[in-house]
Amino acid sequence: MHPKLRKEATMTALQLNAELYRNLGIIAEDETMLDKVAKYVRKLAKQMTEDPTRMSKEEYFAMINQRKEEYAQGKYHTFTSVEDLDKHIRSHNNINKAKAKALRKNNI
Repeated sequence: MHPKLRKEATMTALQLNAELYRNLGIIAEDETMLDKVAKYVRKLAKQMTEDPTRMSKEEYFAMINQRKEEYAQGKYHTFTSVEDLDKHIRSHNNINKAKAKALRKNNI
């Protein structure tokens, strides 16, 4: 990976905001460029709000805690082969895709 890209990948939200505003300052006088940026940011924001499978931070950690409890109770899967693991993952992906499709259909 390019060193500059690696550095940017580890930036904090504050650093990323500063970088974003610095770059916006550079193109601020070019309405065409600002329009492109605005359209792209709207597209990204729309993607985030439309994803019915997106979890909040709280939901994610609640799920992790639930899985830890289930593991402590002996409720977990073991796999004897890569094929078994692959079959299990694919079955859950299909279930999640069906749930997402149903949520989108119901506008939830």
